[in-house]
Parts: sequence; C-alpha cells; structure tokens
Amino acid sequence: MSTTNTLKTVLLLGLLSALLLVGGQSIGGRSGLYLGLTMAVVMNFASYFFSDKIALSMYAAQPVTETENPDVYRRIAPMVRQLCHRMEIPLPKLWLIPDDSPNAFATGRNPSHASVAVTAGVLNLFDDRELEGVIAHELGHVLNRDILISSIAATIAAAITSMAQMAFFFGGRRDEDDEGGGVAGGIAMLILGPIAASLIQMAISRTREFAADAAAAKYTGTPYGLVSALGKLESWSQRIPMTATPATAHMFIIKPFSGQSLMRLFSTHPPTAERIARLQAIR
Repeated sequence: MSTTNTLKTVLLLGLLSALLLVGGQSIGGRSGLYLGLTMAVVMNFASYFFSDKIALSMYAAQPVTETENPDVYRRIAPMVRQLCHRMEIPLPKLWLIPDDSPNAFATGRNPSHASVAVTAGVLNLFDDRELEGVIAHELGHVLNRDILISSIAATIAAAITSMAQMAFFFGGRRDEDDEGGGVAGGIAMLILGPIAASLIQMAISRTREFAADAAAAKYTGTPYGLVSALGKLESWSQRIPMTATPATAHMFIIKPFSGQSLMRLFSTHPPTAERIARLQAIR
C-alpha cells in the first residue's frame, strides 16, 4: 500500500474511533463512552479484515467460478485475466449480485485480497465492450489501491448510522452519575450522524472515480467502452432503481438510485456527464 493510502487508512480508522467515542458520550455519558470504545475496537478490526465480506453479503453476492455461475464466468473471466495481465495485478475473486439494476463495485484490503462484483443488470444490458469498460474501471480501483479506503468508509458510515439509531432509542437514558448524554445528545447524533457519514463518503469517493475511469481508458485502449457504459448506467439505474444502503453507496461505479432522500441530498459520485466529458477528452 502506498504511503498516501496508508495515511488515509489510519486517518479513517482514527475518525471512526473518534466519532464512536464522541457519539457514545453524547448519547449516554460515561456508560455511552465505554460502549463507544468497545464498538471502536470491534469496528476497527472488522473494517480492516472483514469489510469486503460485509459489503458482499449485504447484496447477496454469489461467487462466479467455473462451477458456480459458469455462464457468467465464461463471459467475464477472459476480460478480467487480460486486464489484470496489463495492469500487473493478481486476479480478483468475481461475484454476481442478483439485481436487475446495472451496477458494480470492487472491494478488499489490497490487490491480493480483492473482489469485483457486477449485477445481473450489467450482464443483461451491456455488450462486451461496455462490460469490459465497467470491469476495467473496478480493476482500476484495485490498481490504485483505494478499495480498502472505500471499504473502511462503508464500515464507518454503517457505524455512525448505528450510533444514530442508538441515539433515537436510548438518547434520553443515562446513569444519574454520568456527565453529558441525555435527550439533546441523542437528538444531535440522530440528525448529525448520517450527515457526517455521507460527508466522509463524499470526501473519499469523487476523486477516486475519475482516477478509475482514466485507468479503464488506459488499459482497455479506448475510453469509449466506458463512455457508453456510463451513459447506460445513468439511464438504466434510474429506470430500475437498486435497493442500496447509504453506507455502501459510494462503492458502486455509479450512485444507486434507491429513492432514499439522504442519498439524493449528498451525492457520493461526481456528475456522470463530467465523467463522460473527461473520458472523451482523452486522446
């Protein structure tokens, strides 16, 4: 992992710990602080080692191998092998998300422990050139080593959301000898927690999408497969909305349109039109 990404990972893990501690204190005083500390230790461990498995399980992702989903494997495996050879990265595990909305994401803690997941919608709606562009984009995230950052951000967002839910149910409860906490802290966490989670995702997500787009254009030899794919993704993801959680929205190649107001308010992706324009400017 590069020094920059190492620093980002440490910063994110520290931010996770701080938010959980502050959130616990605001909700339940000293008892909440201890709960937040416990959650921070557990979530830091889970963020590093299991965030990819958590994300894949959230979308009921199925393995794609020669024996499991063999038709999908025969279509995408040659593309993946060729692109990984060009990028000089290990082959990732491949996954199928049984959802008709077109989308994809990459996850894992490093290129040696990476996974790429595509939805059934991508396979059904895209031709091979467009599919290659989507896969190359996700492998670009693996190549740029930002998949761990993305996975940790998803875990942070989930932790903050859980803390906000705790604030809703327990915000007014605290021991009499605790300082802090109470209704005001609970309400503040309920309102500000999800907003903080979205801001974290926004800060991470936008530049990495442009970089992965550029990598896809470079290693497929043309930007136009991904240009066509992005146009379809923008259109069809609105026609066939995907039920996605706000905690993982930033991981996808394009923002899932699940109809959740928070996801519409805080976009975790740069405008698709701007991404297409940047790709078309590549010569």
